[in-house]
Amino acid sequence: MNIAFLGYGNVGAPLADHLQRAGHEVTLAAHSAASESVQKALARNASLKVSVPKRAVAAAEVVFLATPFAANETAIASVADEIHGKIIVDCTNPVGPGLTHGLNNALSGSEALQKLAPRSHVVKAFTIYGYENFQDNSFPGYNVKPAMMFCGNDQSAKQTVSRLIADLGWEPLDTGGLEQALHLEHLTLLWIRMVRVHGAPSHMVWAVLRR
Repeated sequence: MNIAFLGYGNVGAPLADHLQRAGHEVTLAAHSAASESVQKALARNASLKVSVPKRAVAAAEVVFLATPFAANETAIASVADEIHGKIIVDCTNPVGPGLTHGLNNALSGSEALQKLAPRSHVVKAFTIYGYENFQDNSFPGYNVKPAMMFCGNDQSAKQTVSRLIADLGWEPLDTGGLEQALHLEHLTLLWIRMVRVHGAPSHMVWAVLRR
């Protein structure tokens, strides 16, 4: 699958790395291949491709958005024509002062993103943990996979993202429509508070037990 990344820092770079190693064609959308963030990602995996944003997004079937939330509008505007009809995996979180919800709980960041790209299919995923678990999600000794919750309004887009989640070794857990993104964003805030503030282990994830 052809995948483009808008944003390849702590979250985007390991996801791009692992997806490429899983057999996908992964391109970093960058104005300059010499930028520090691109070079760090390439140091992790030299097989990643680099292309200007418009070309990278136009060629992609799936676009991962892993920028800081405040940069979402600019990132989407830069590829406004090319991103129409694409699946957008929203890896961003609106975080406000004091670890509050950055949009005052009135709207999820994913729903705001869907308004920026109304003809695309936004799927919220890869947001409920810190970057450490995107670098390494292995939990040897346990008989369950770590869960990755996701949501979106387009069933076909969700099925595609679910397969990518499984490719990366997670247990995909569909939580429903895009209105559920607000709850996933609060789950991210819960993880951040538990780990960054209260000292829980950073390699702490949720799992799903079924009978």
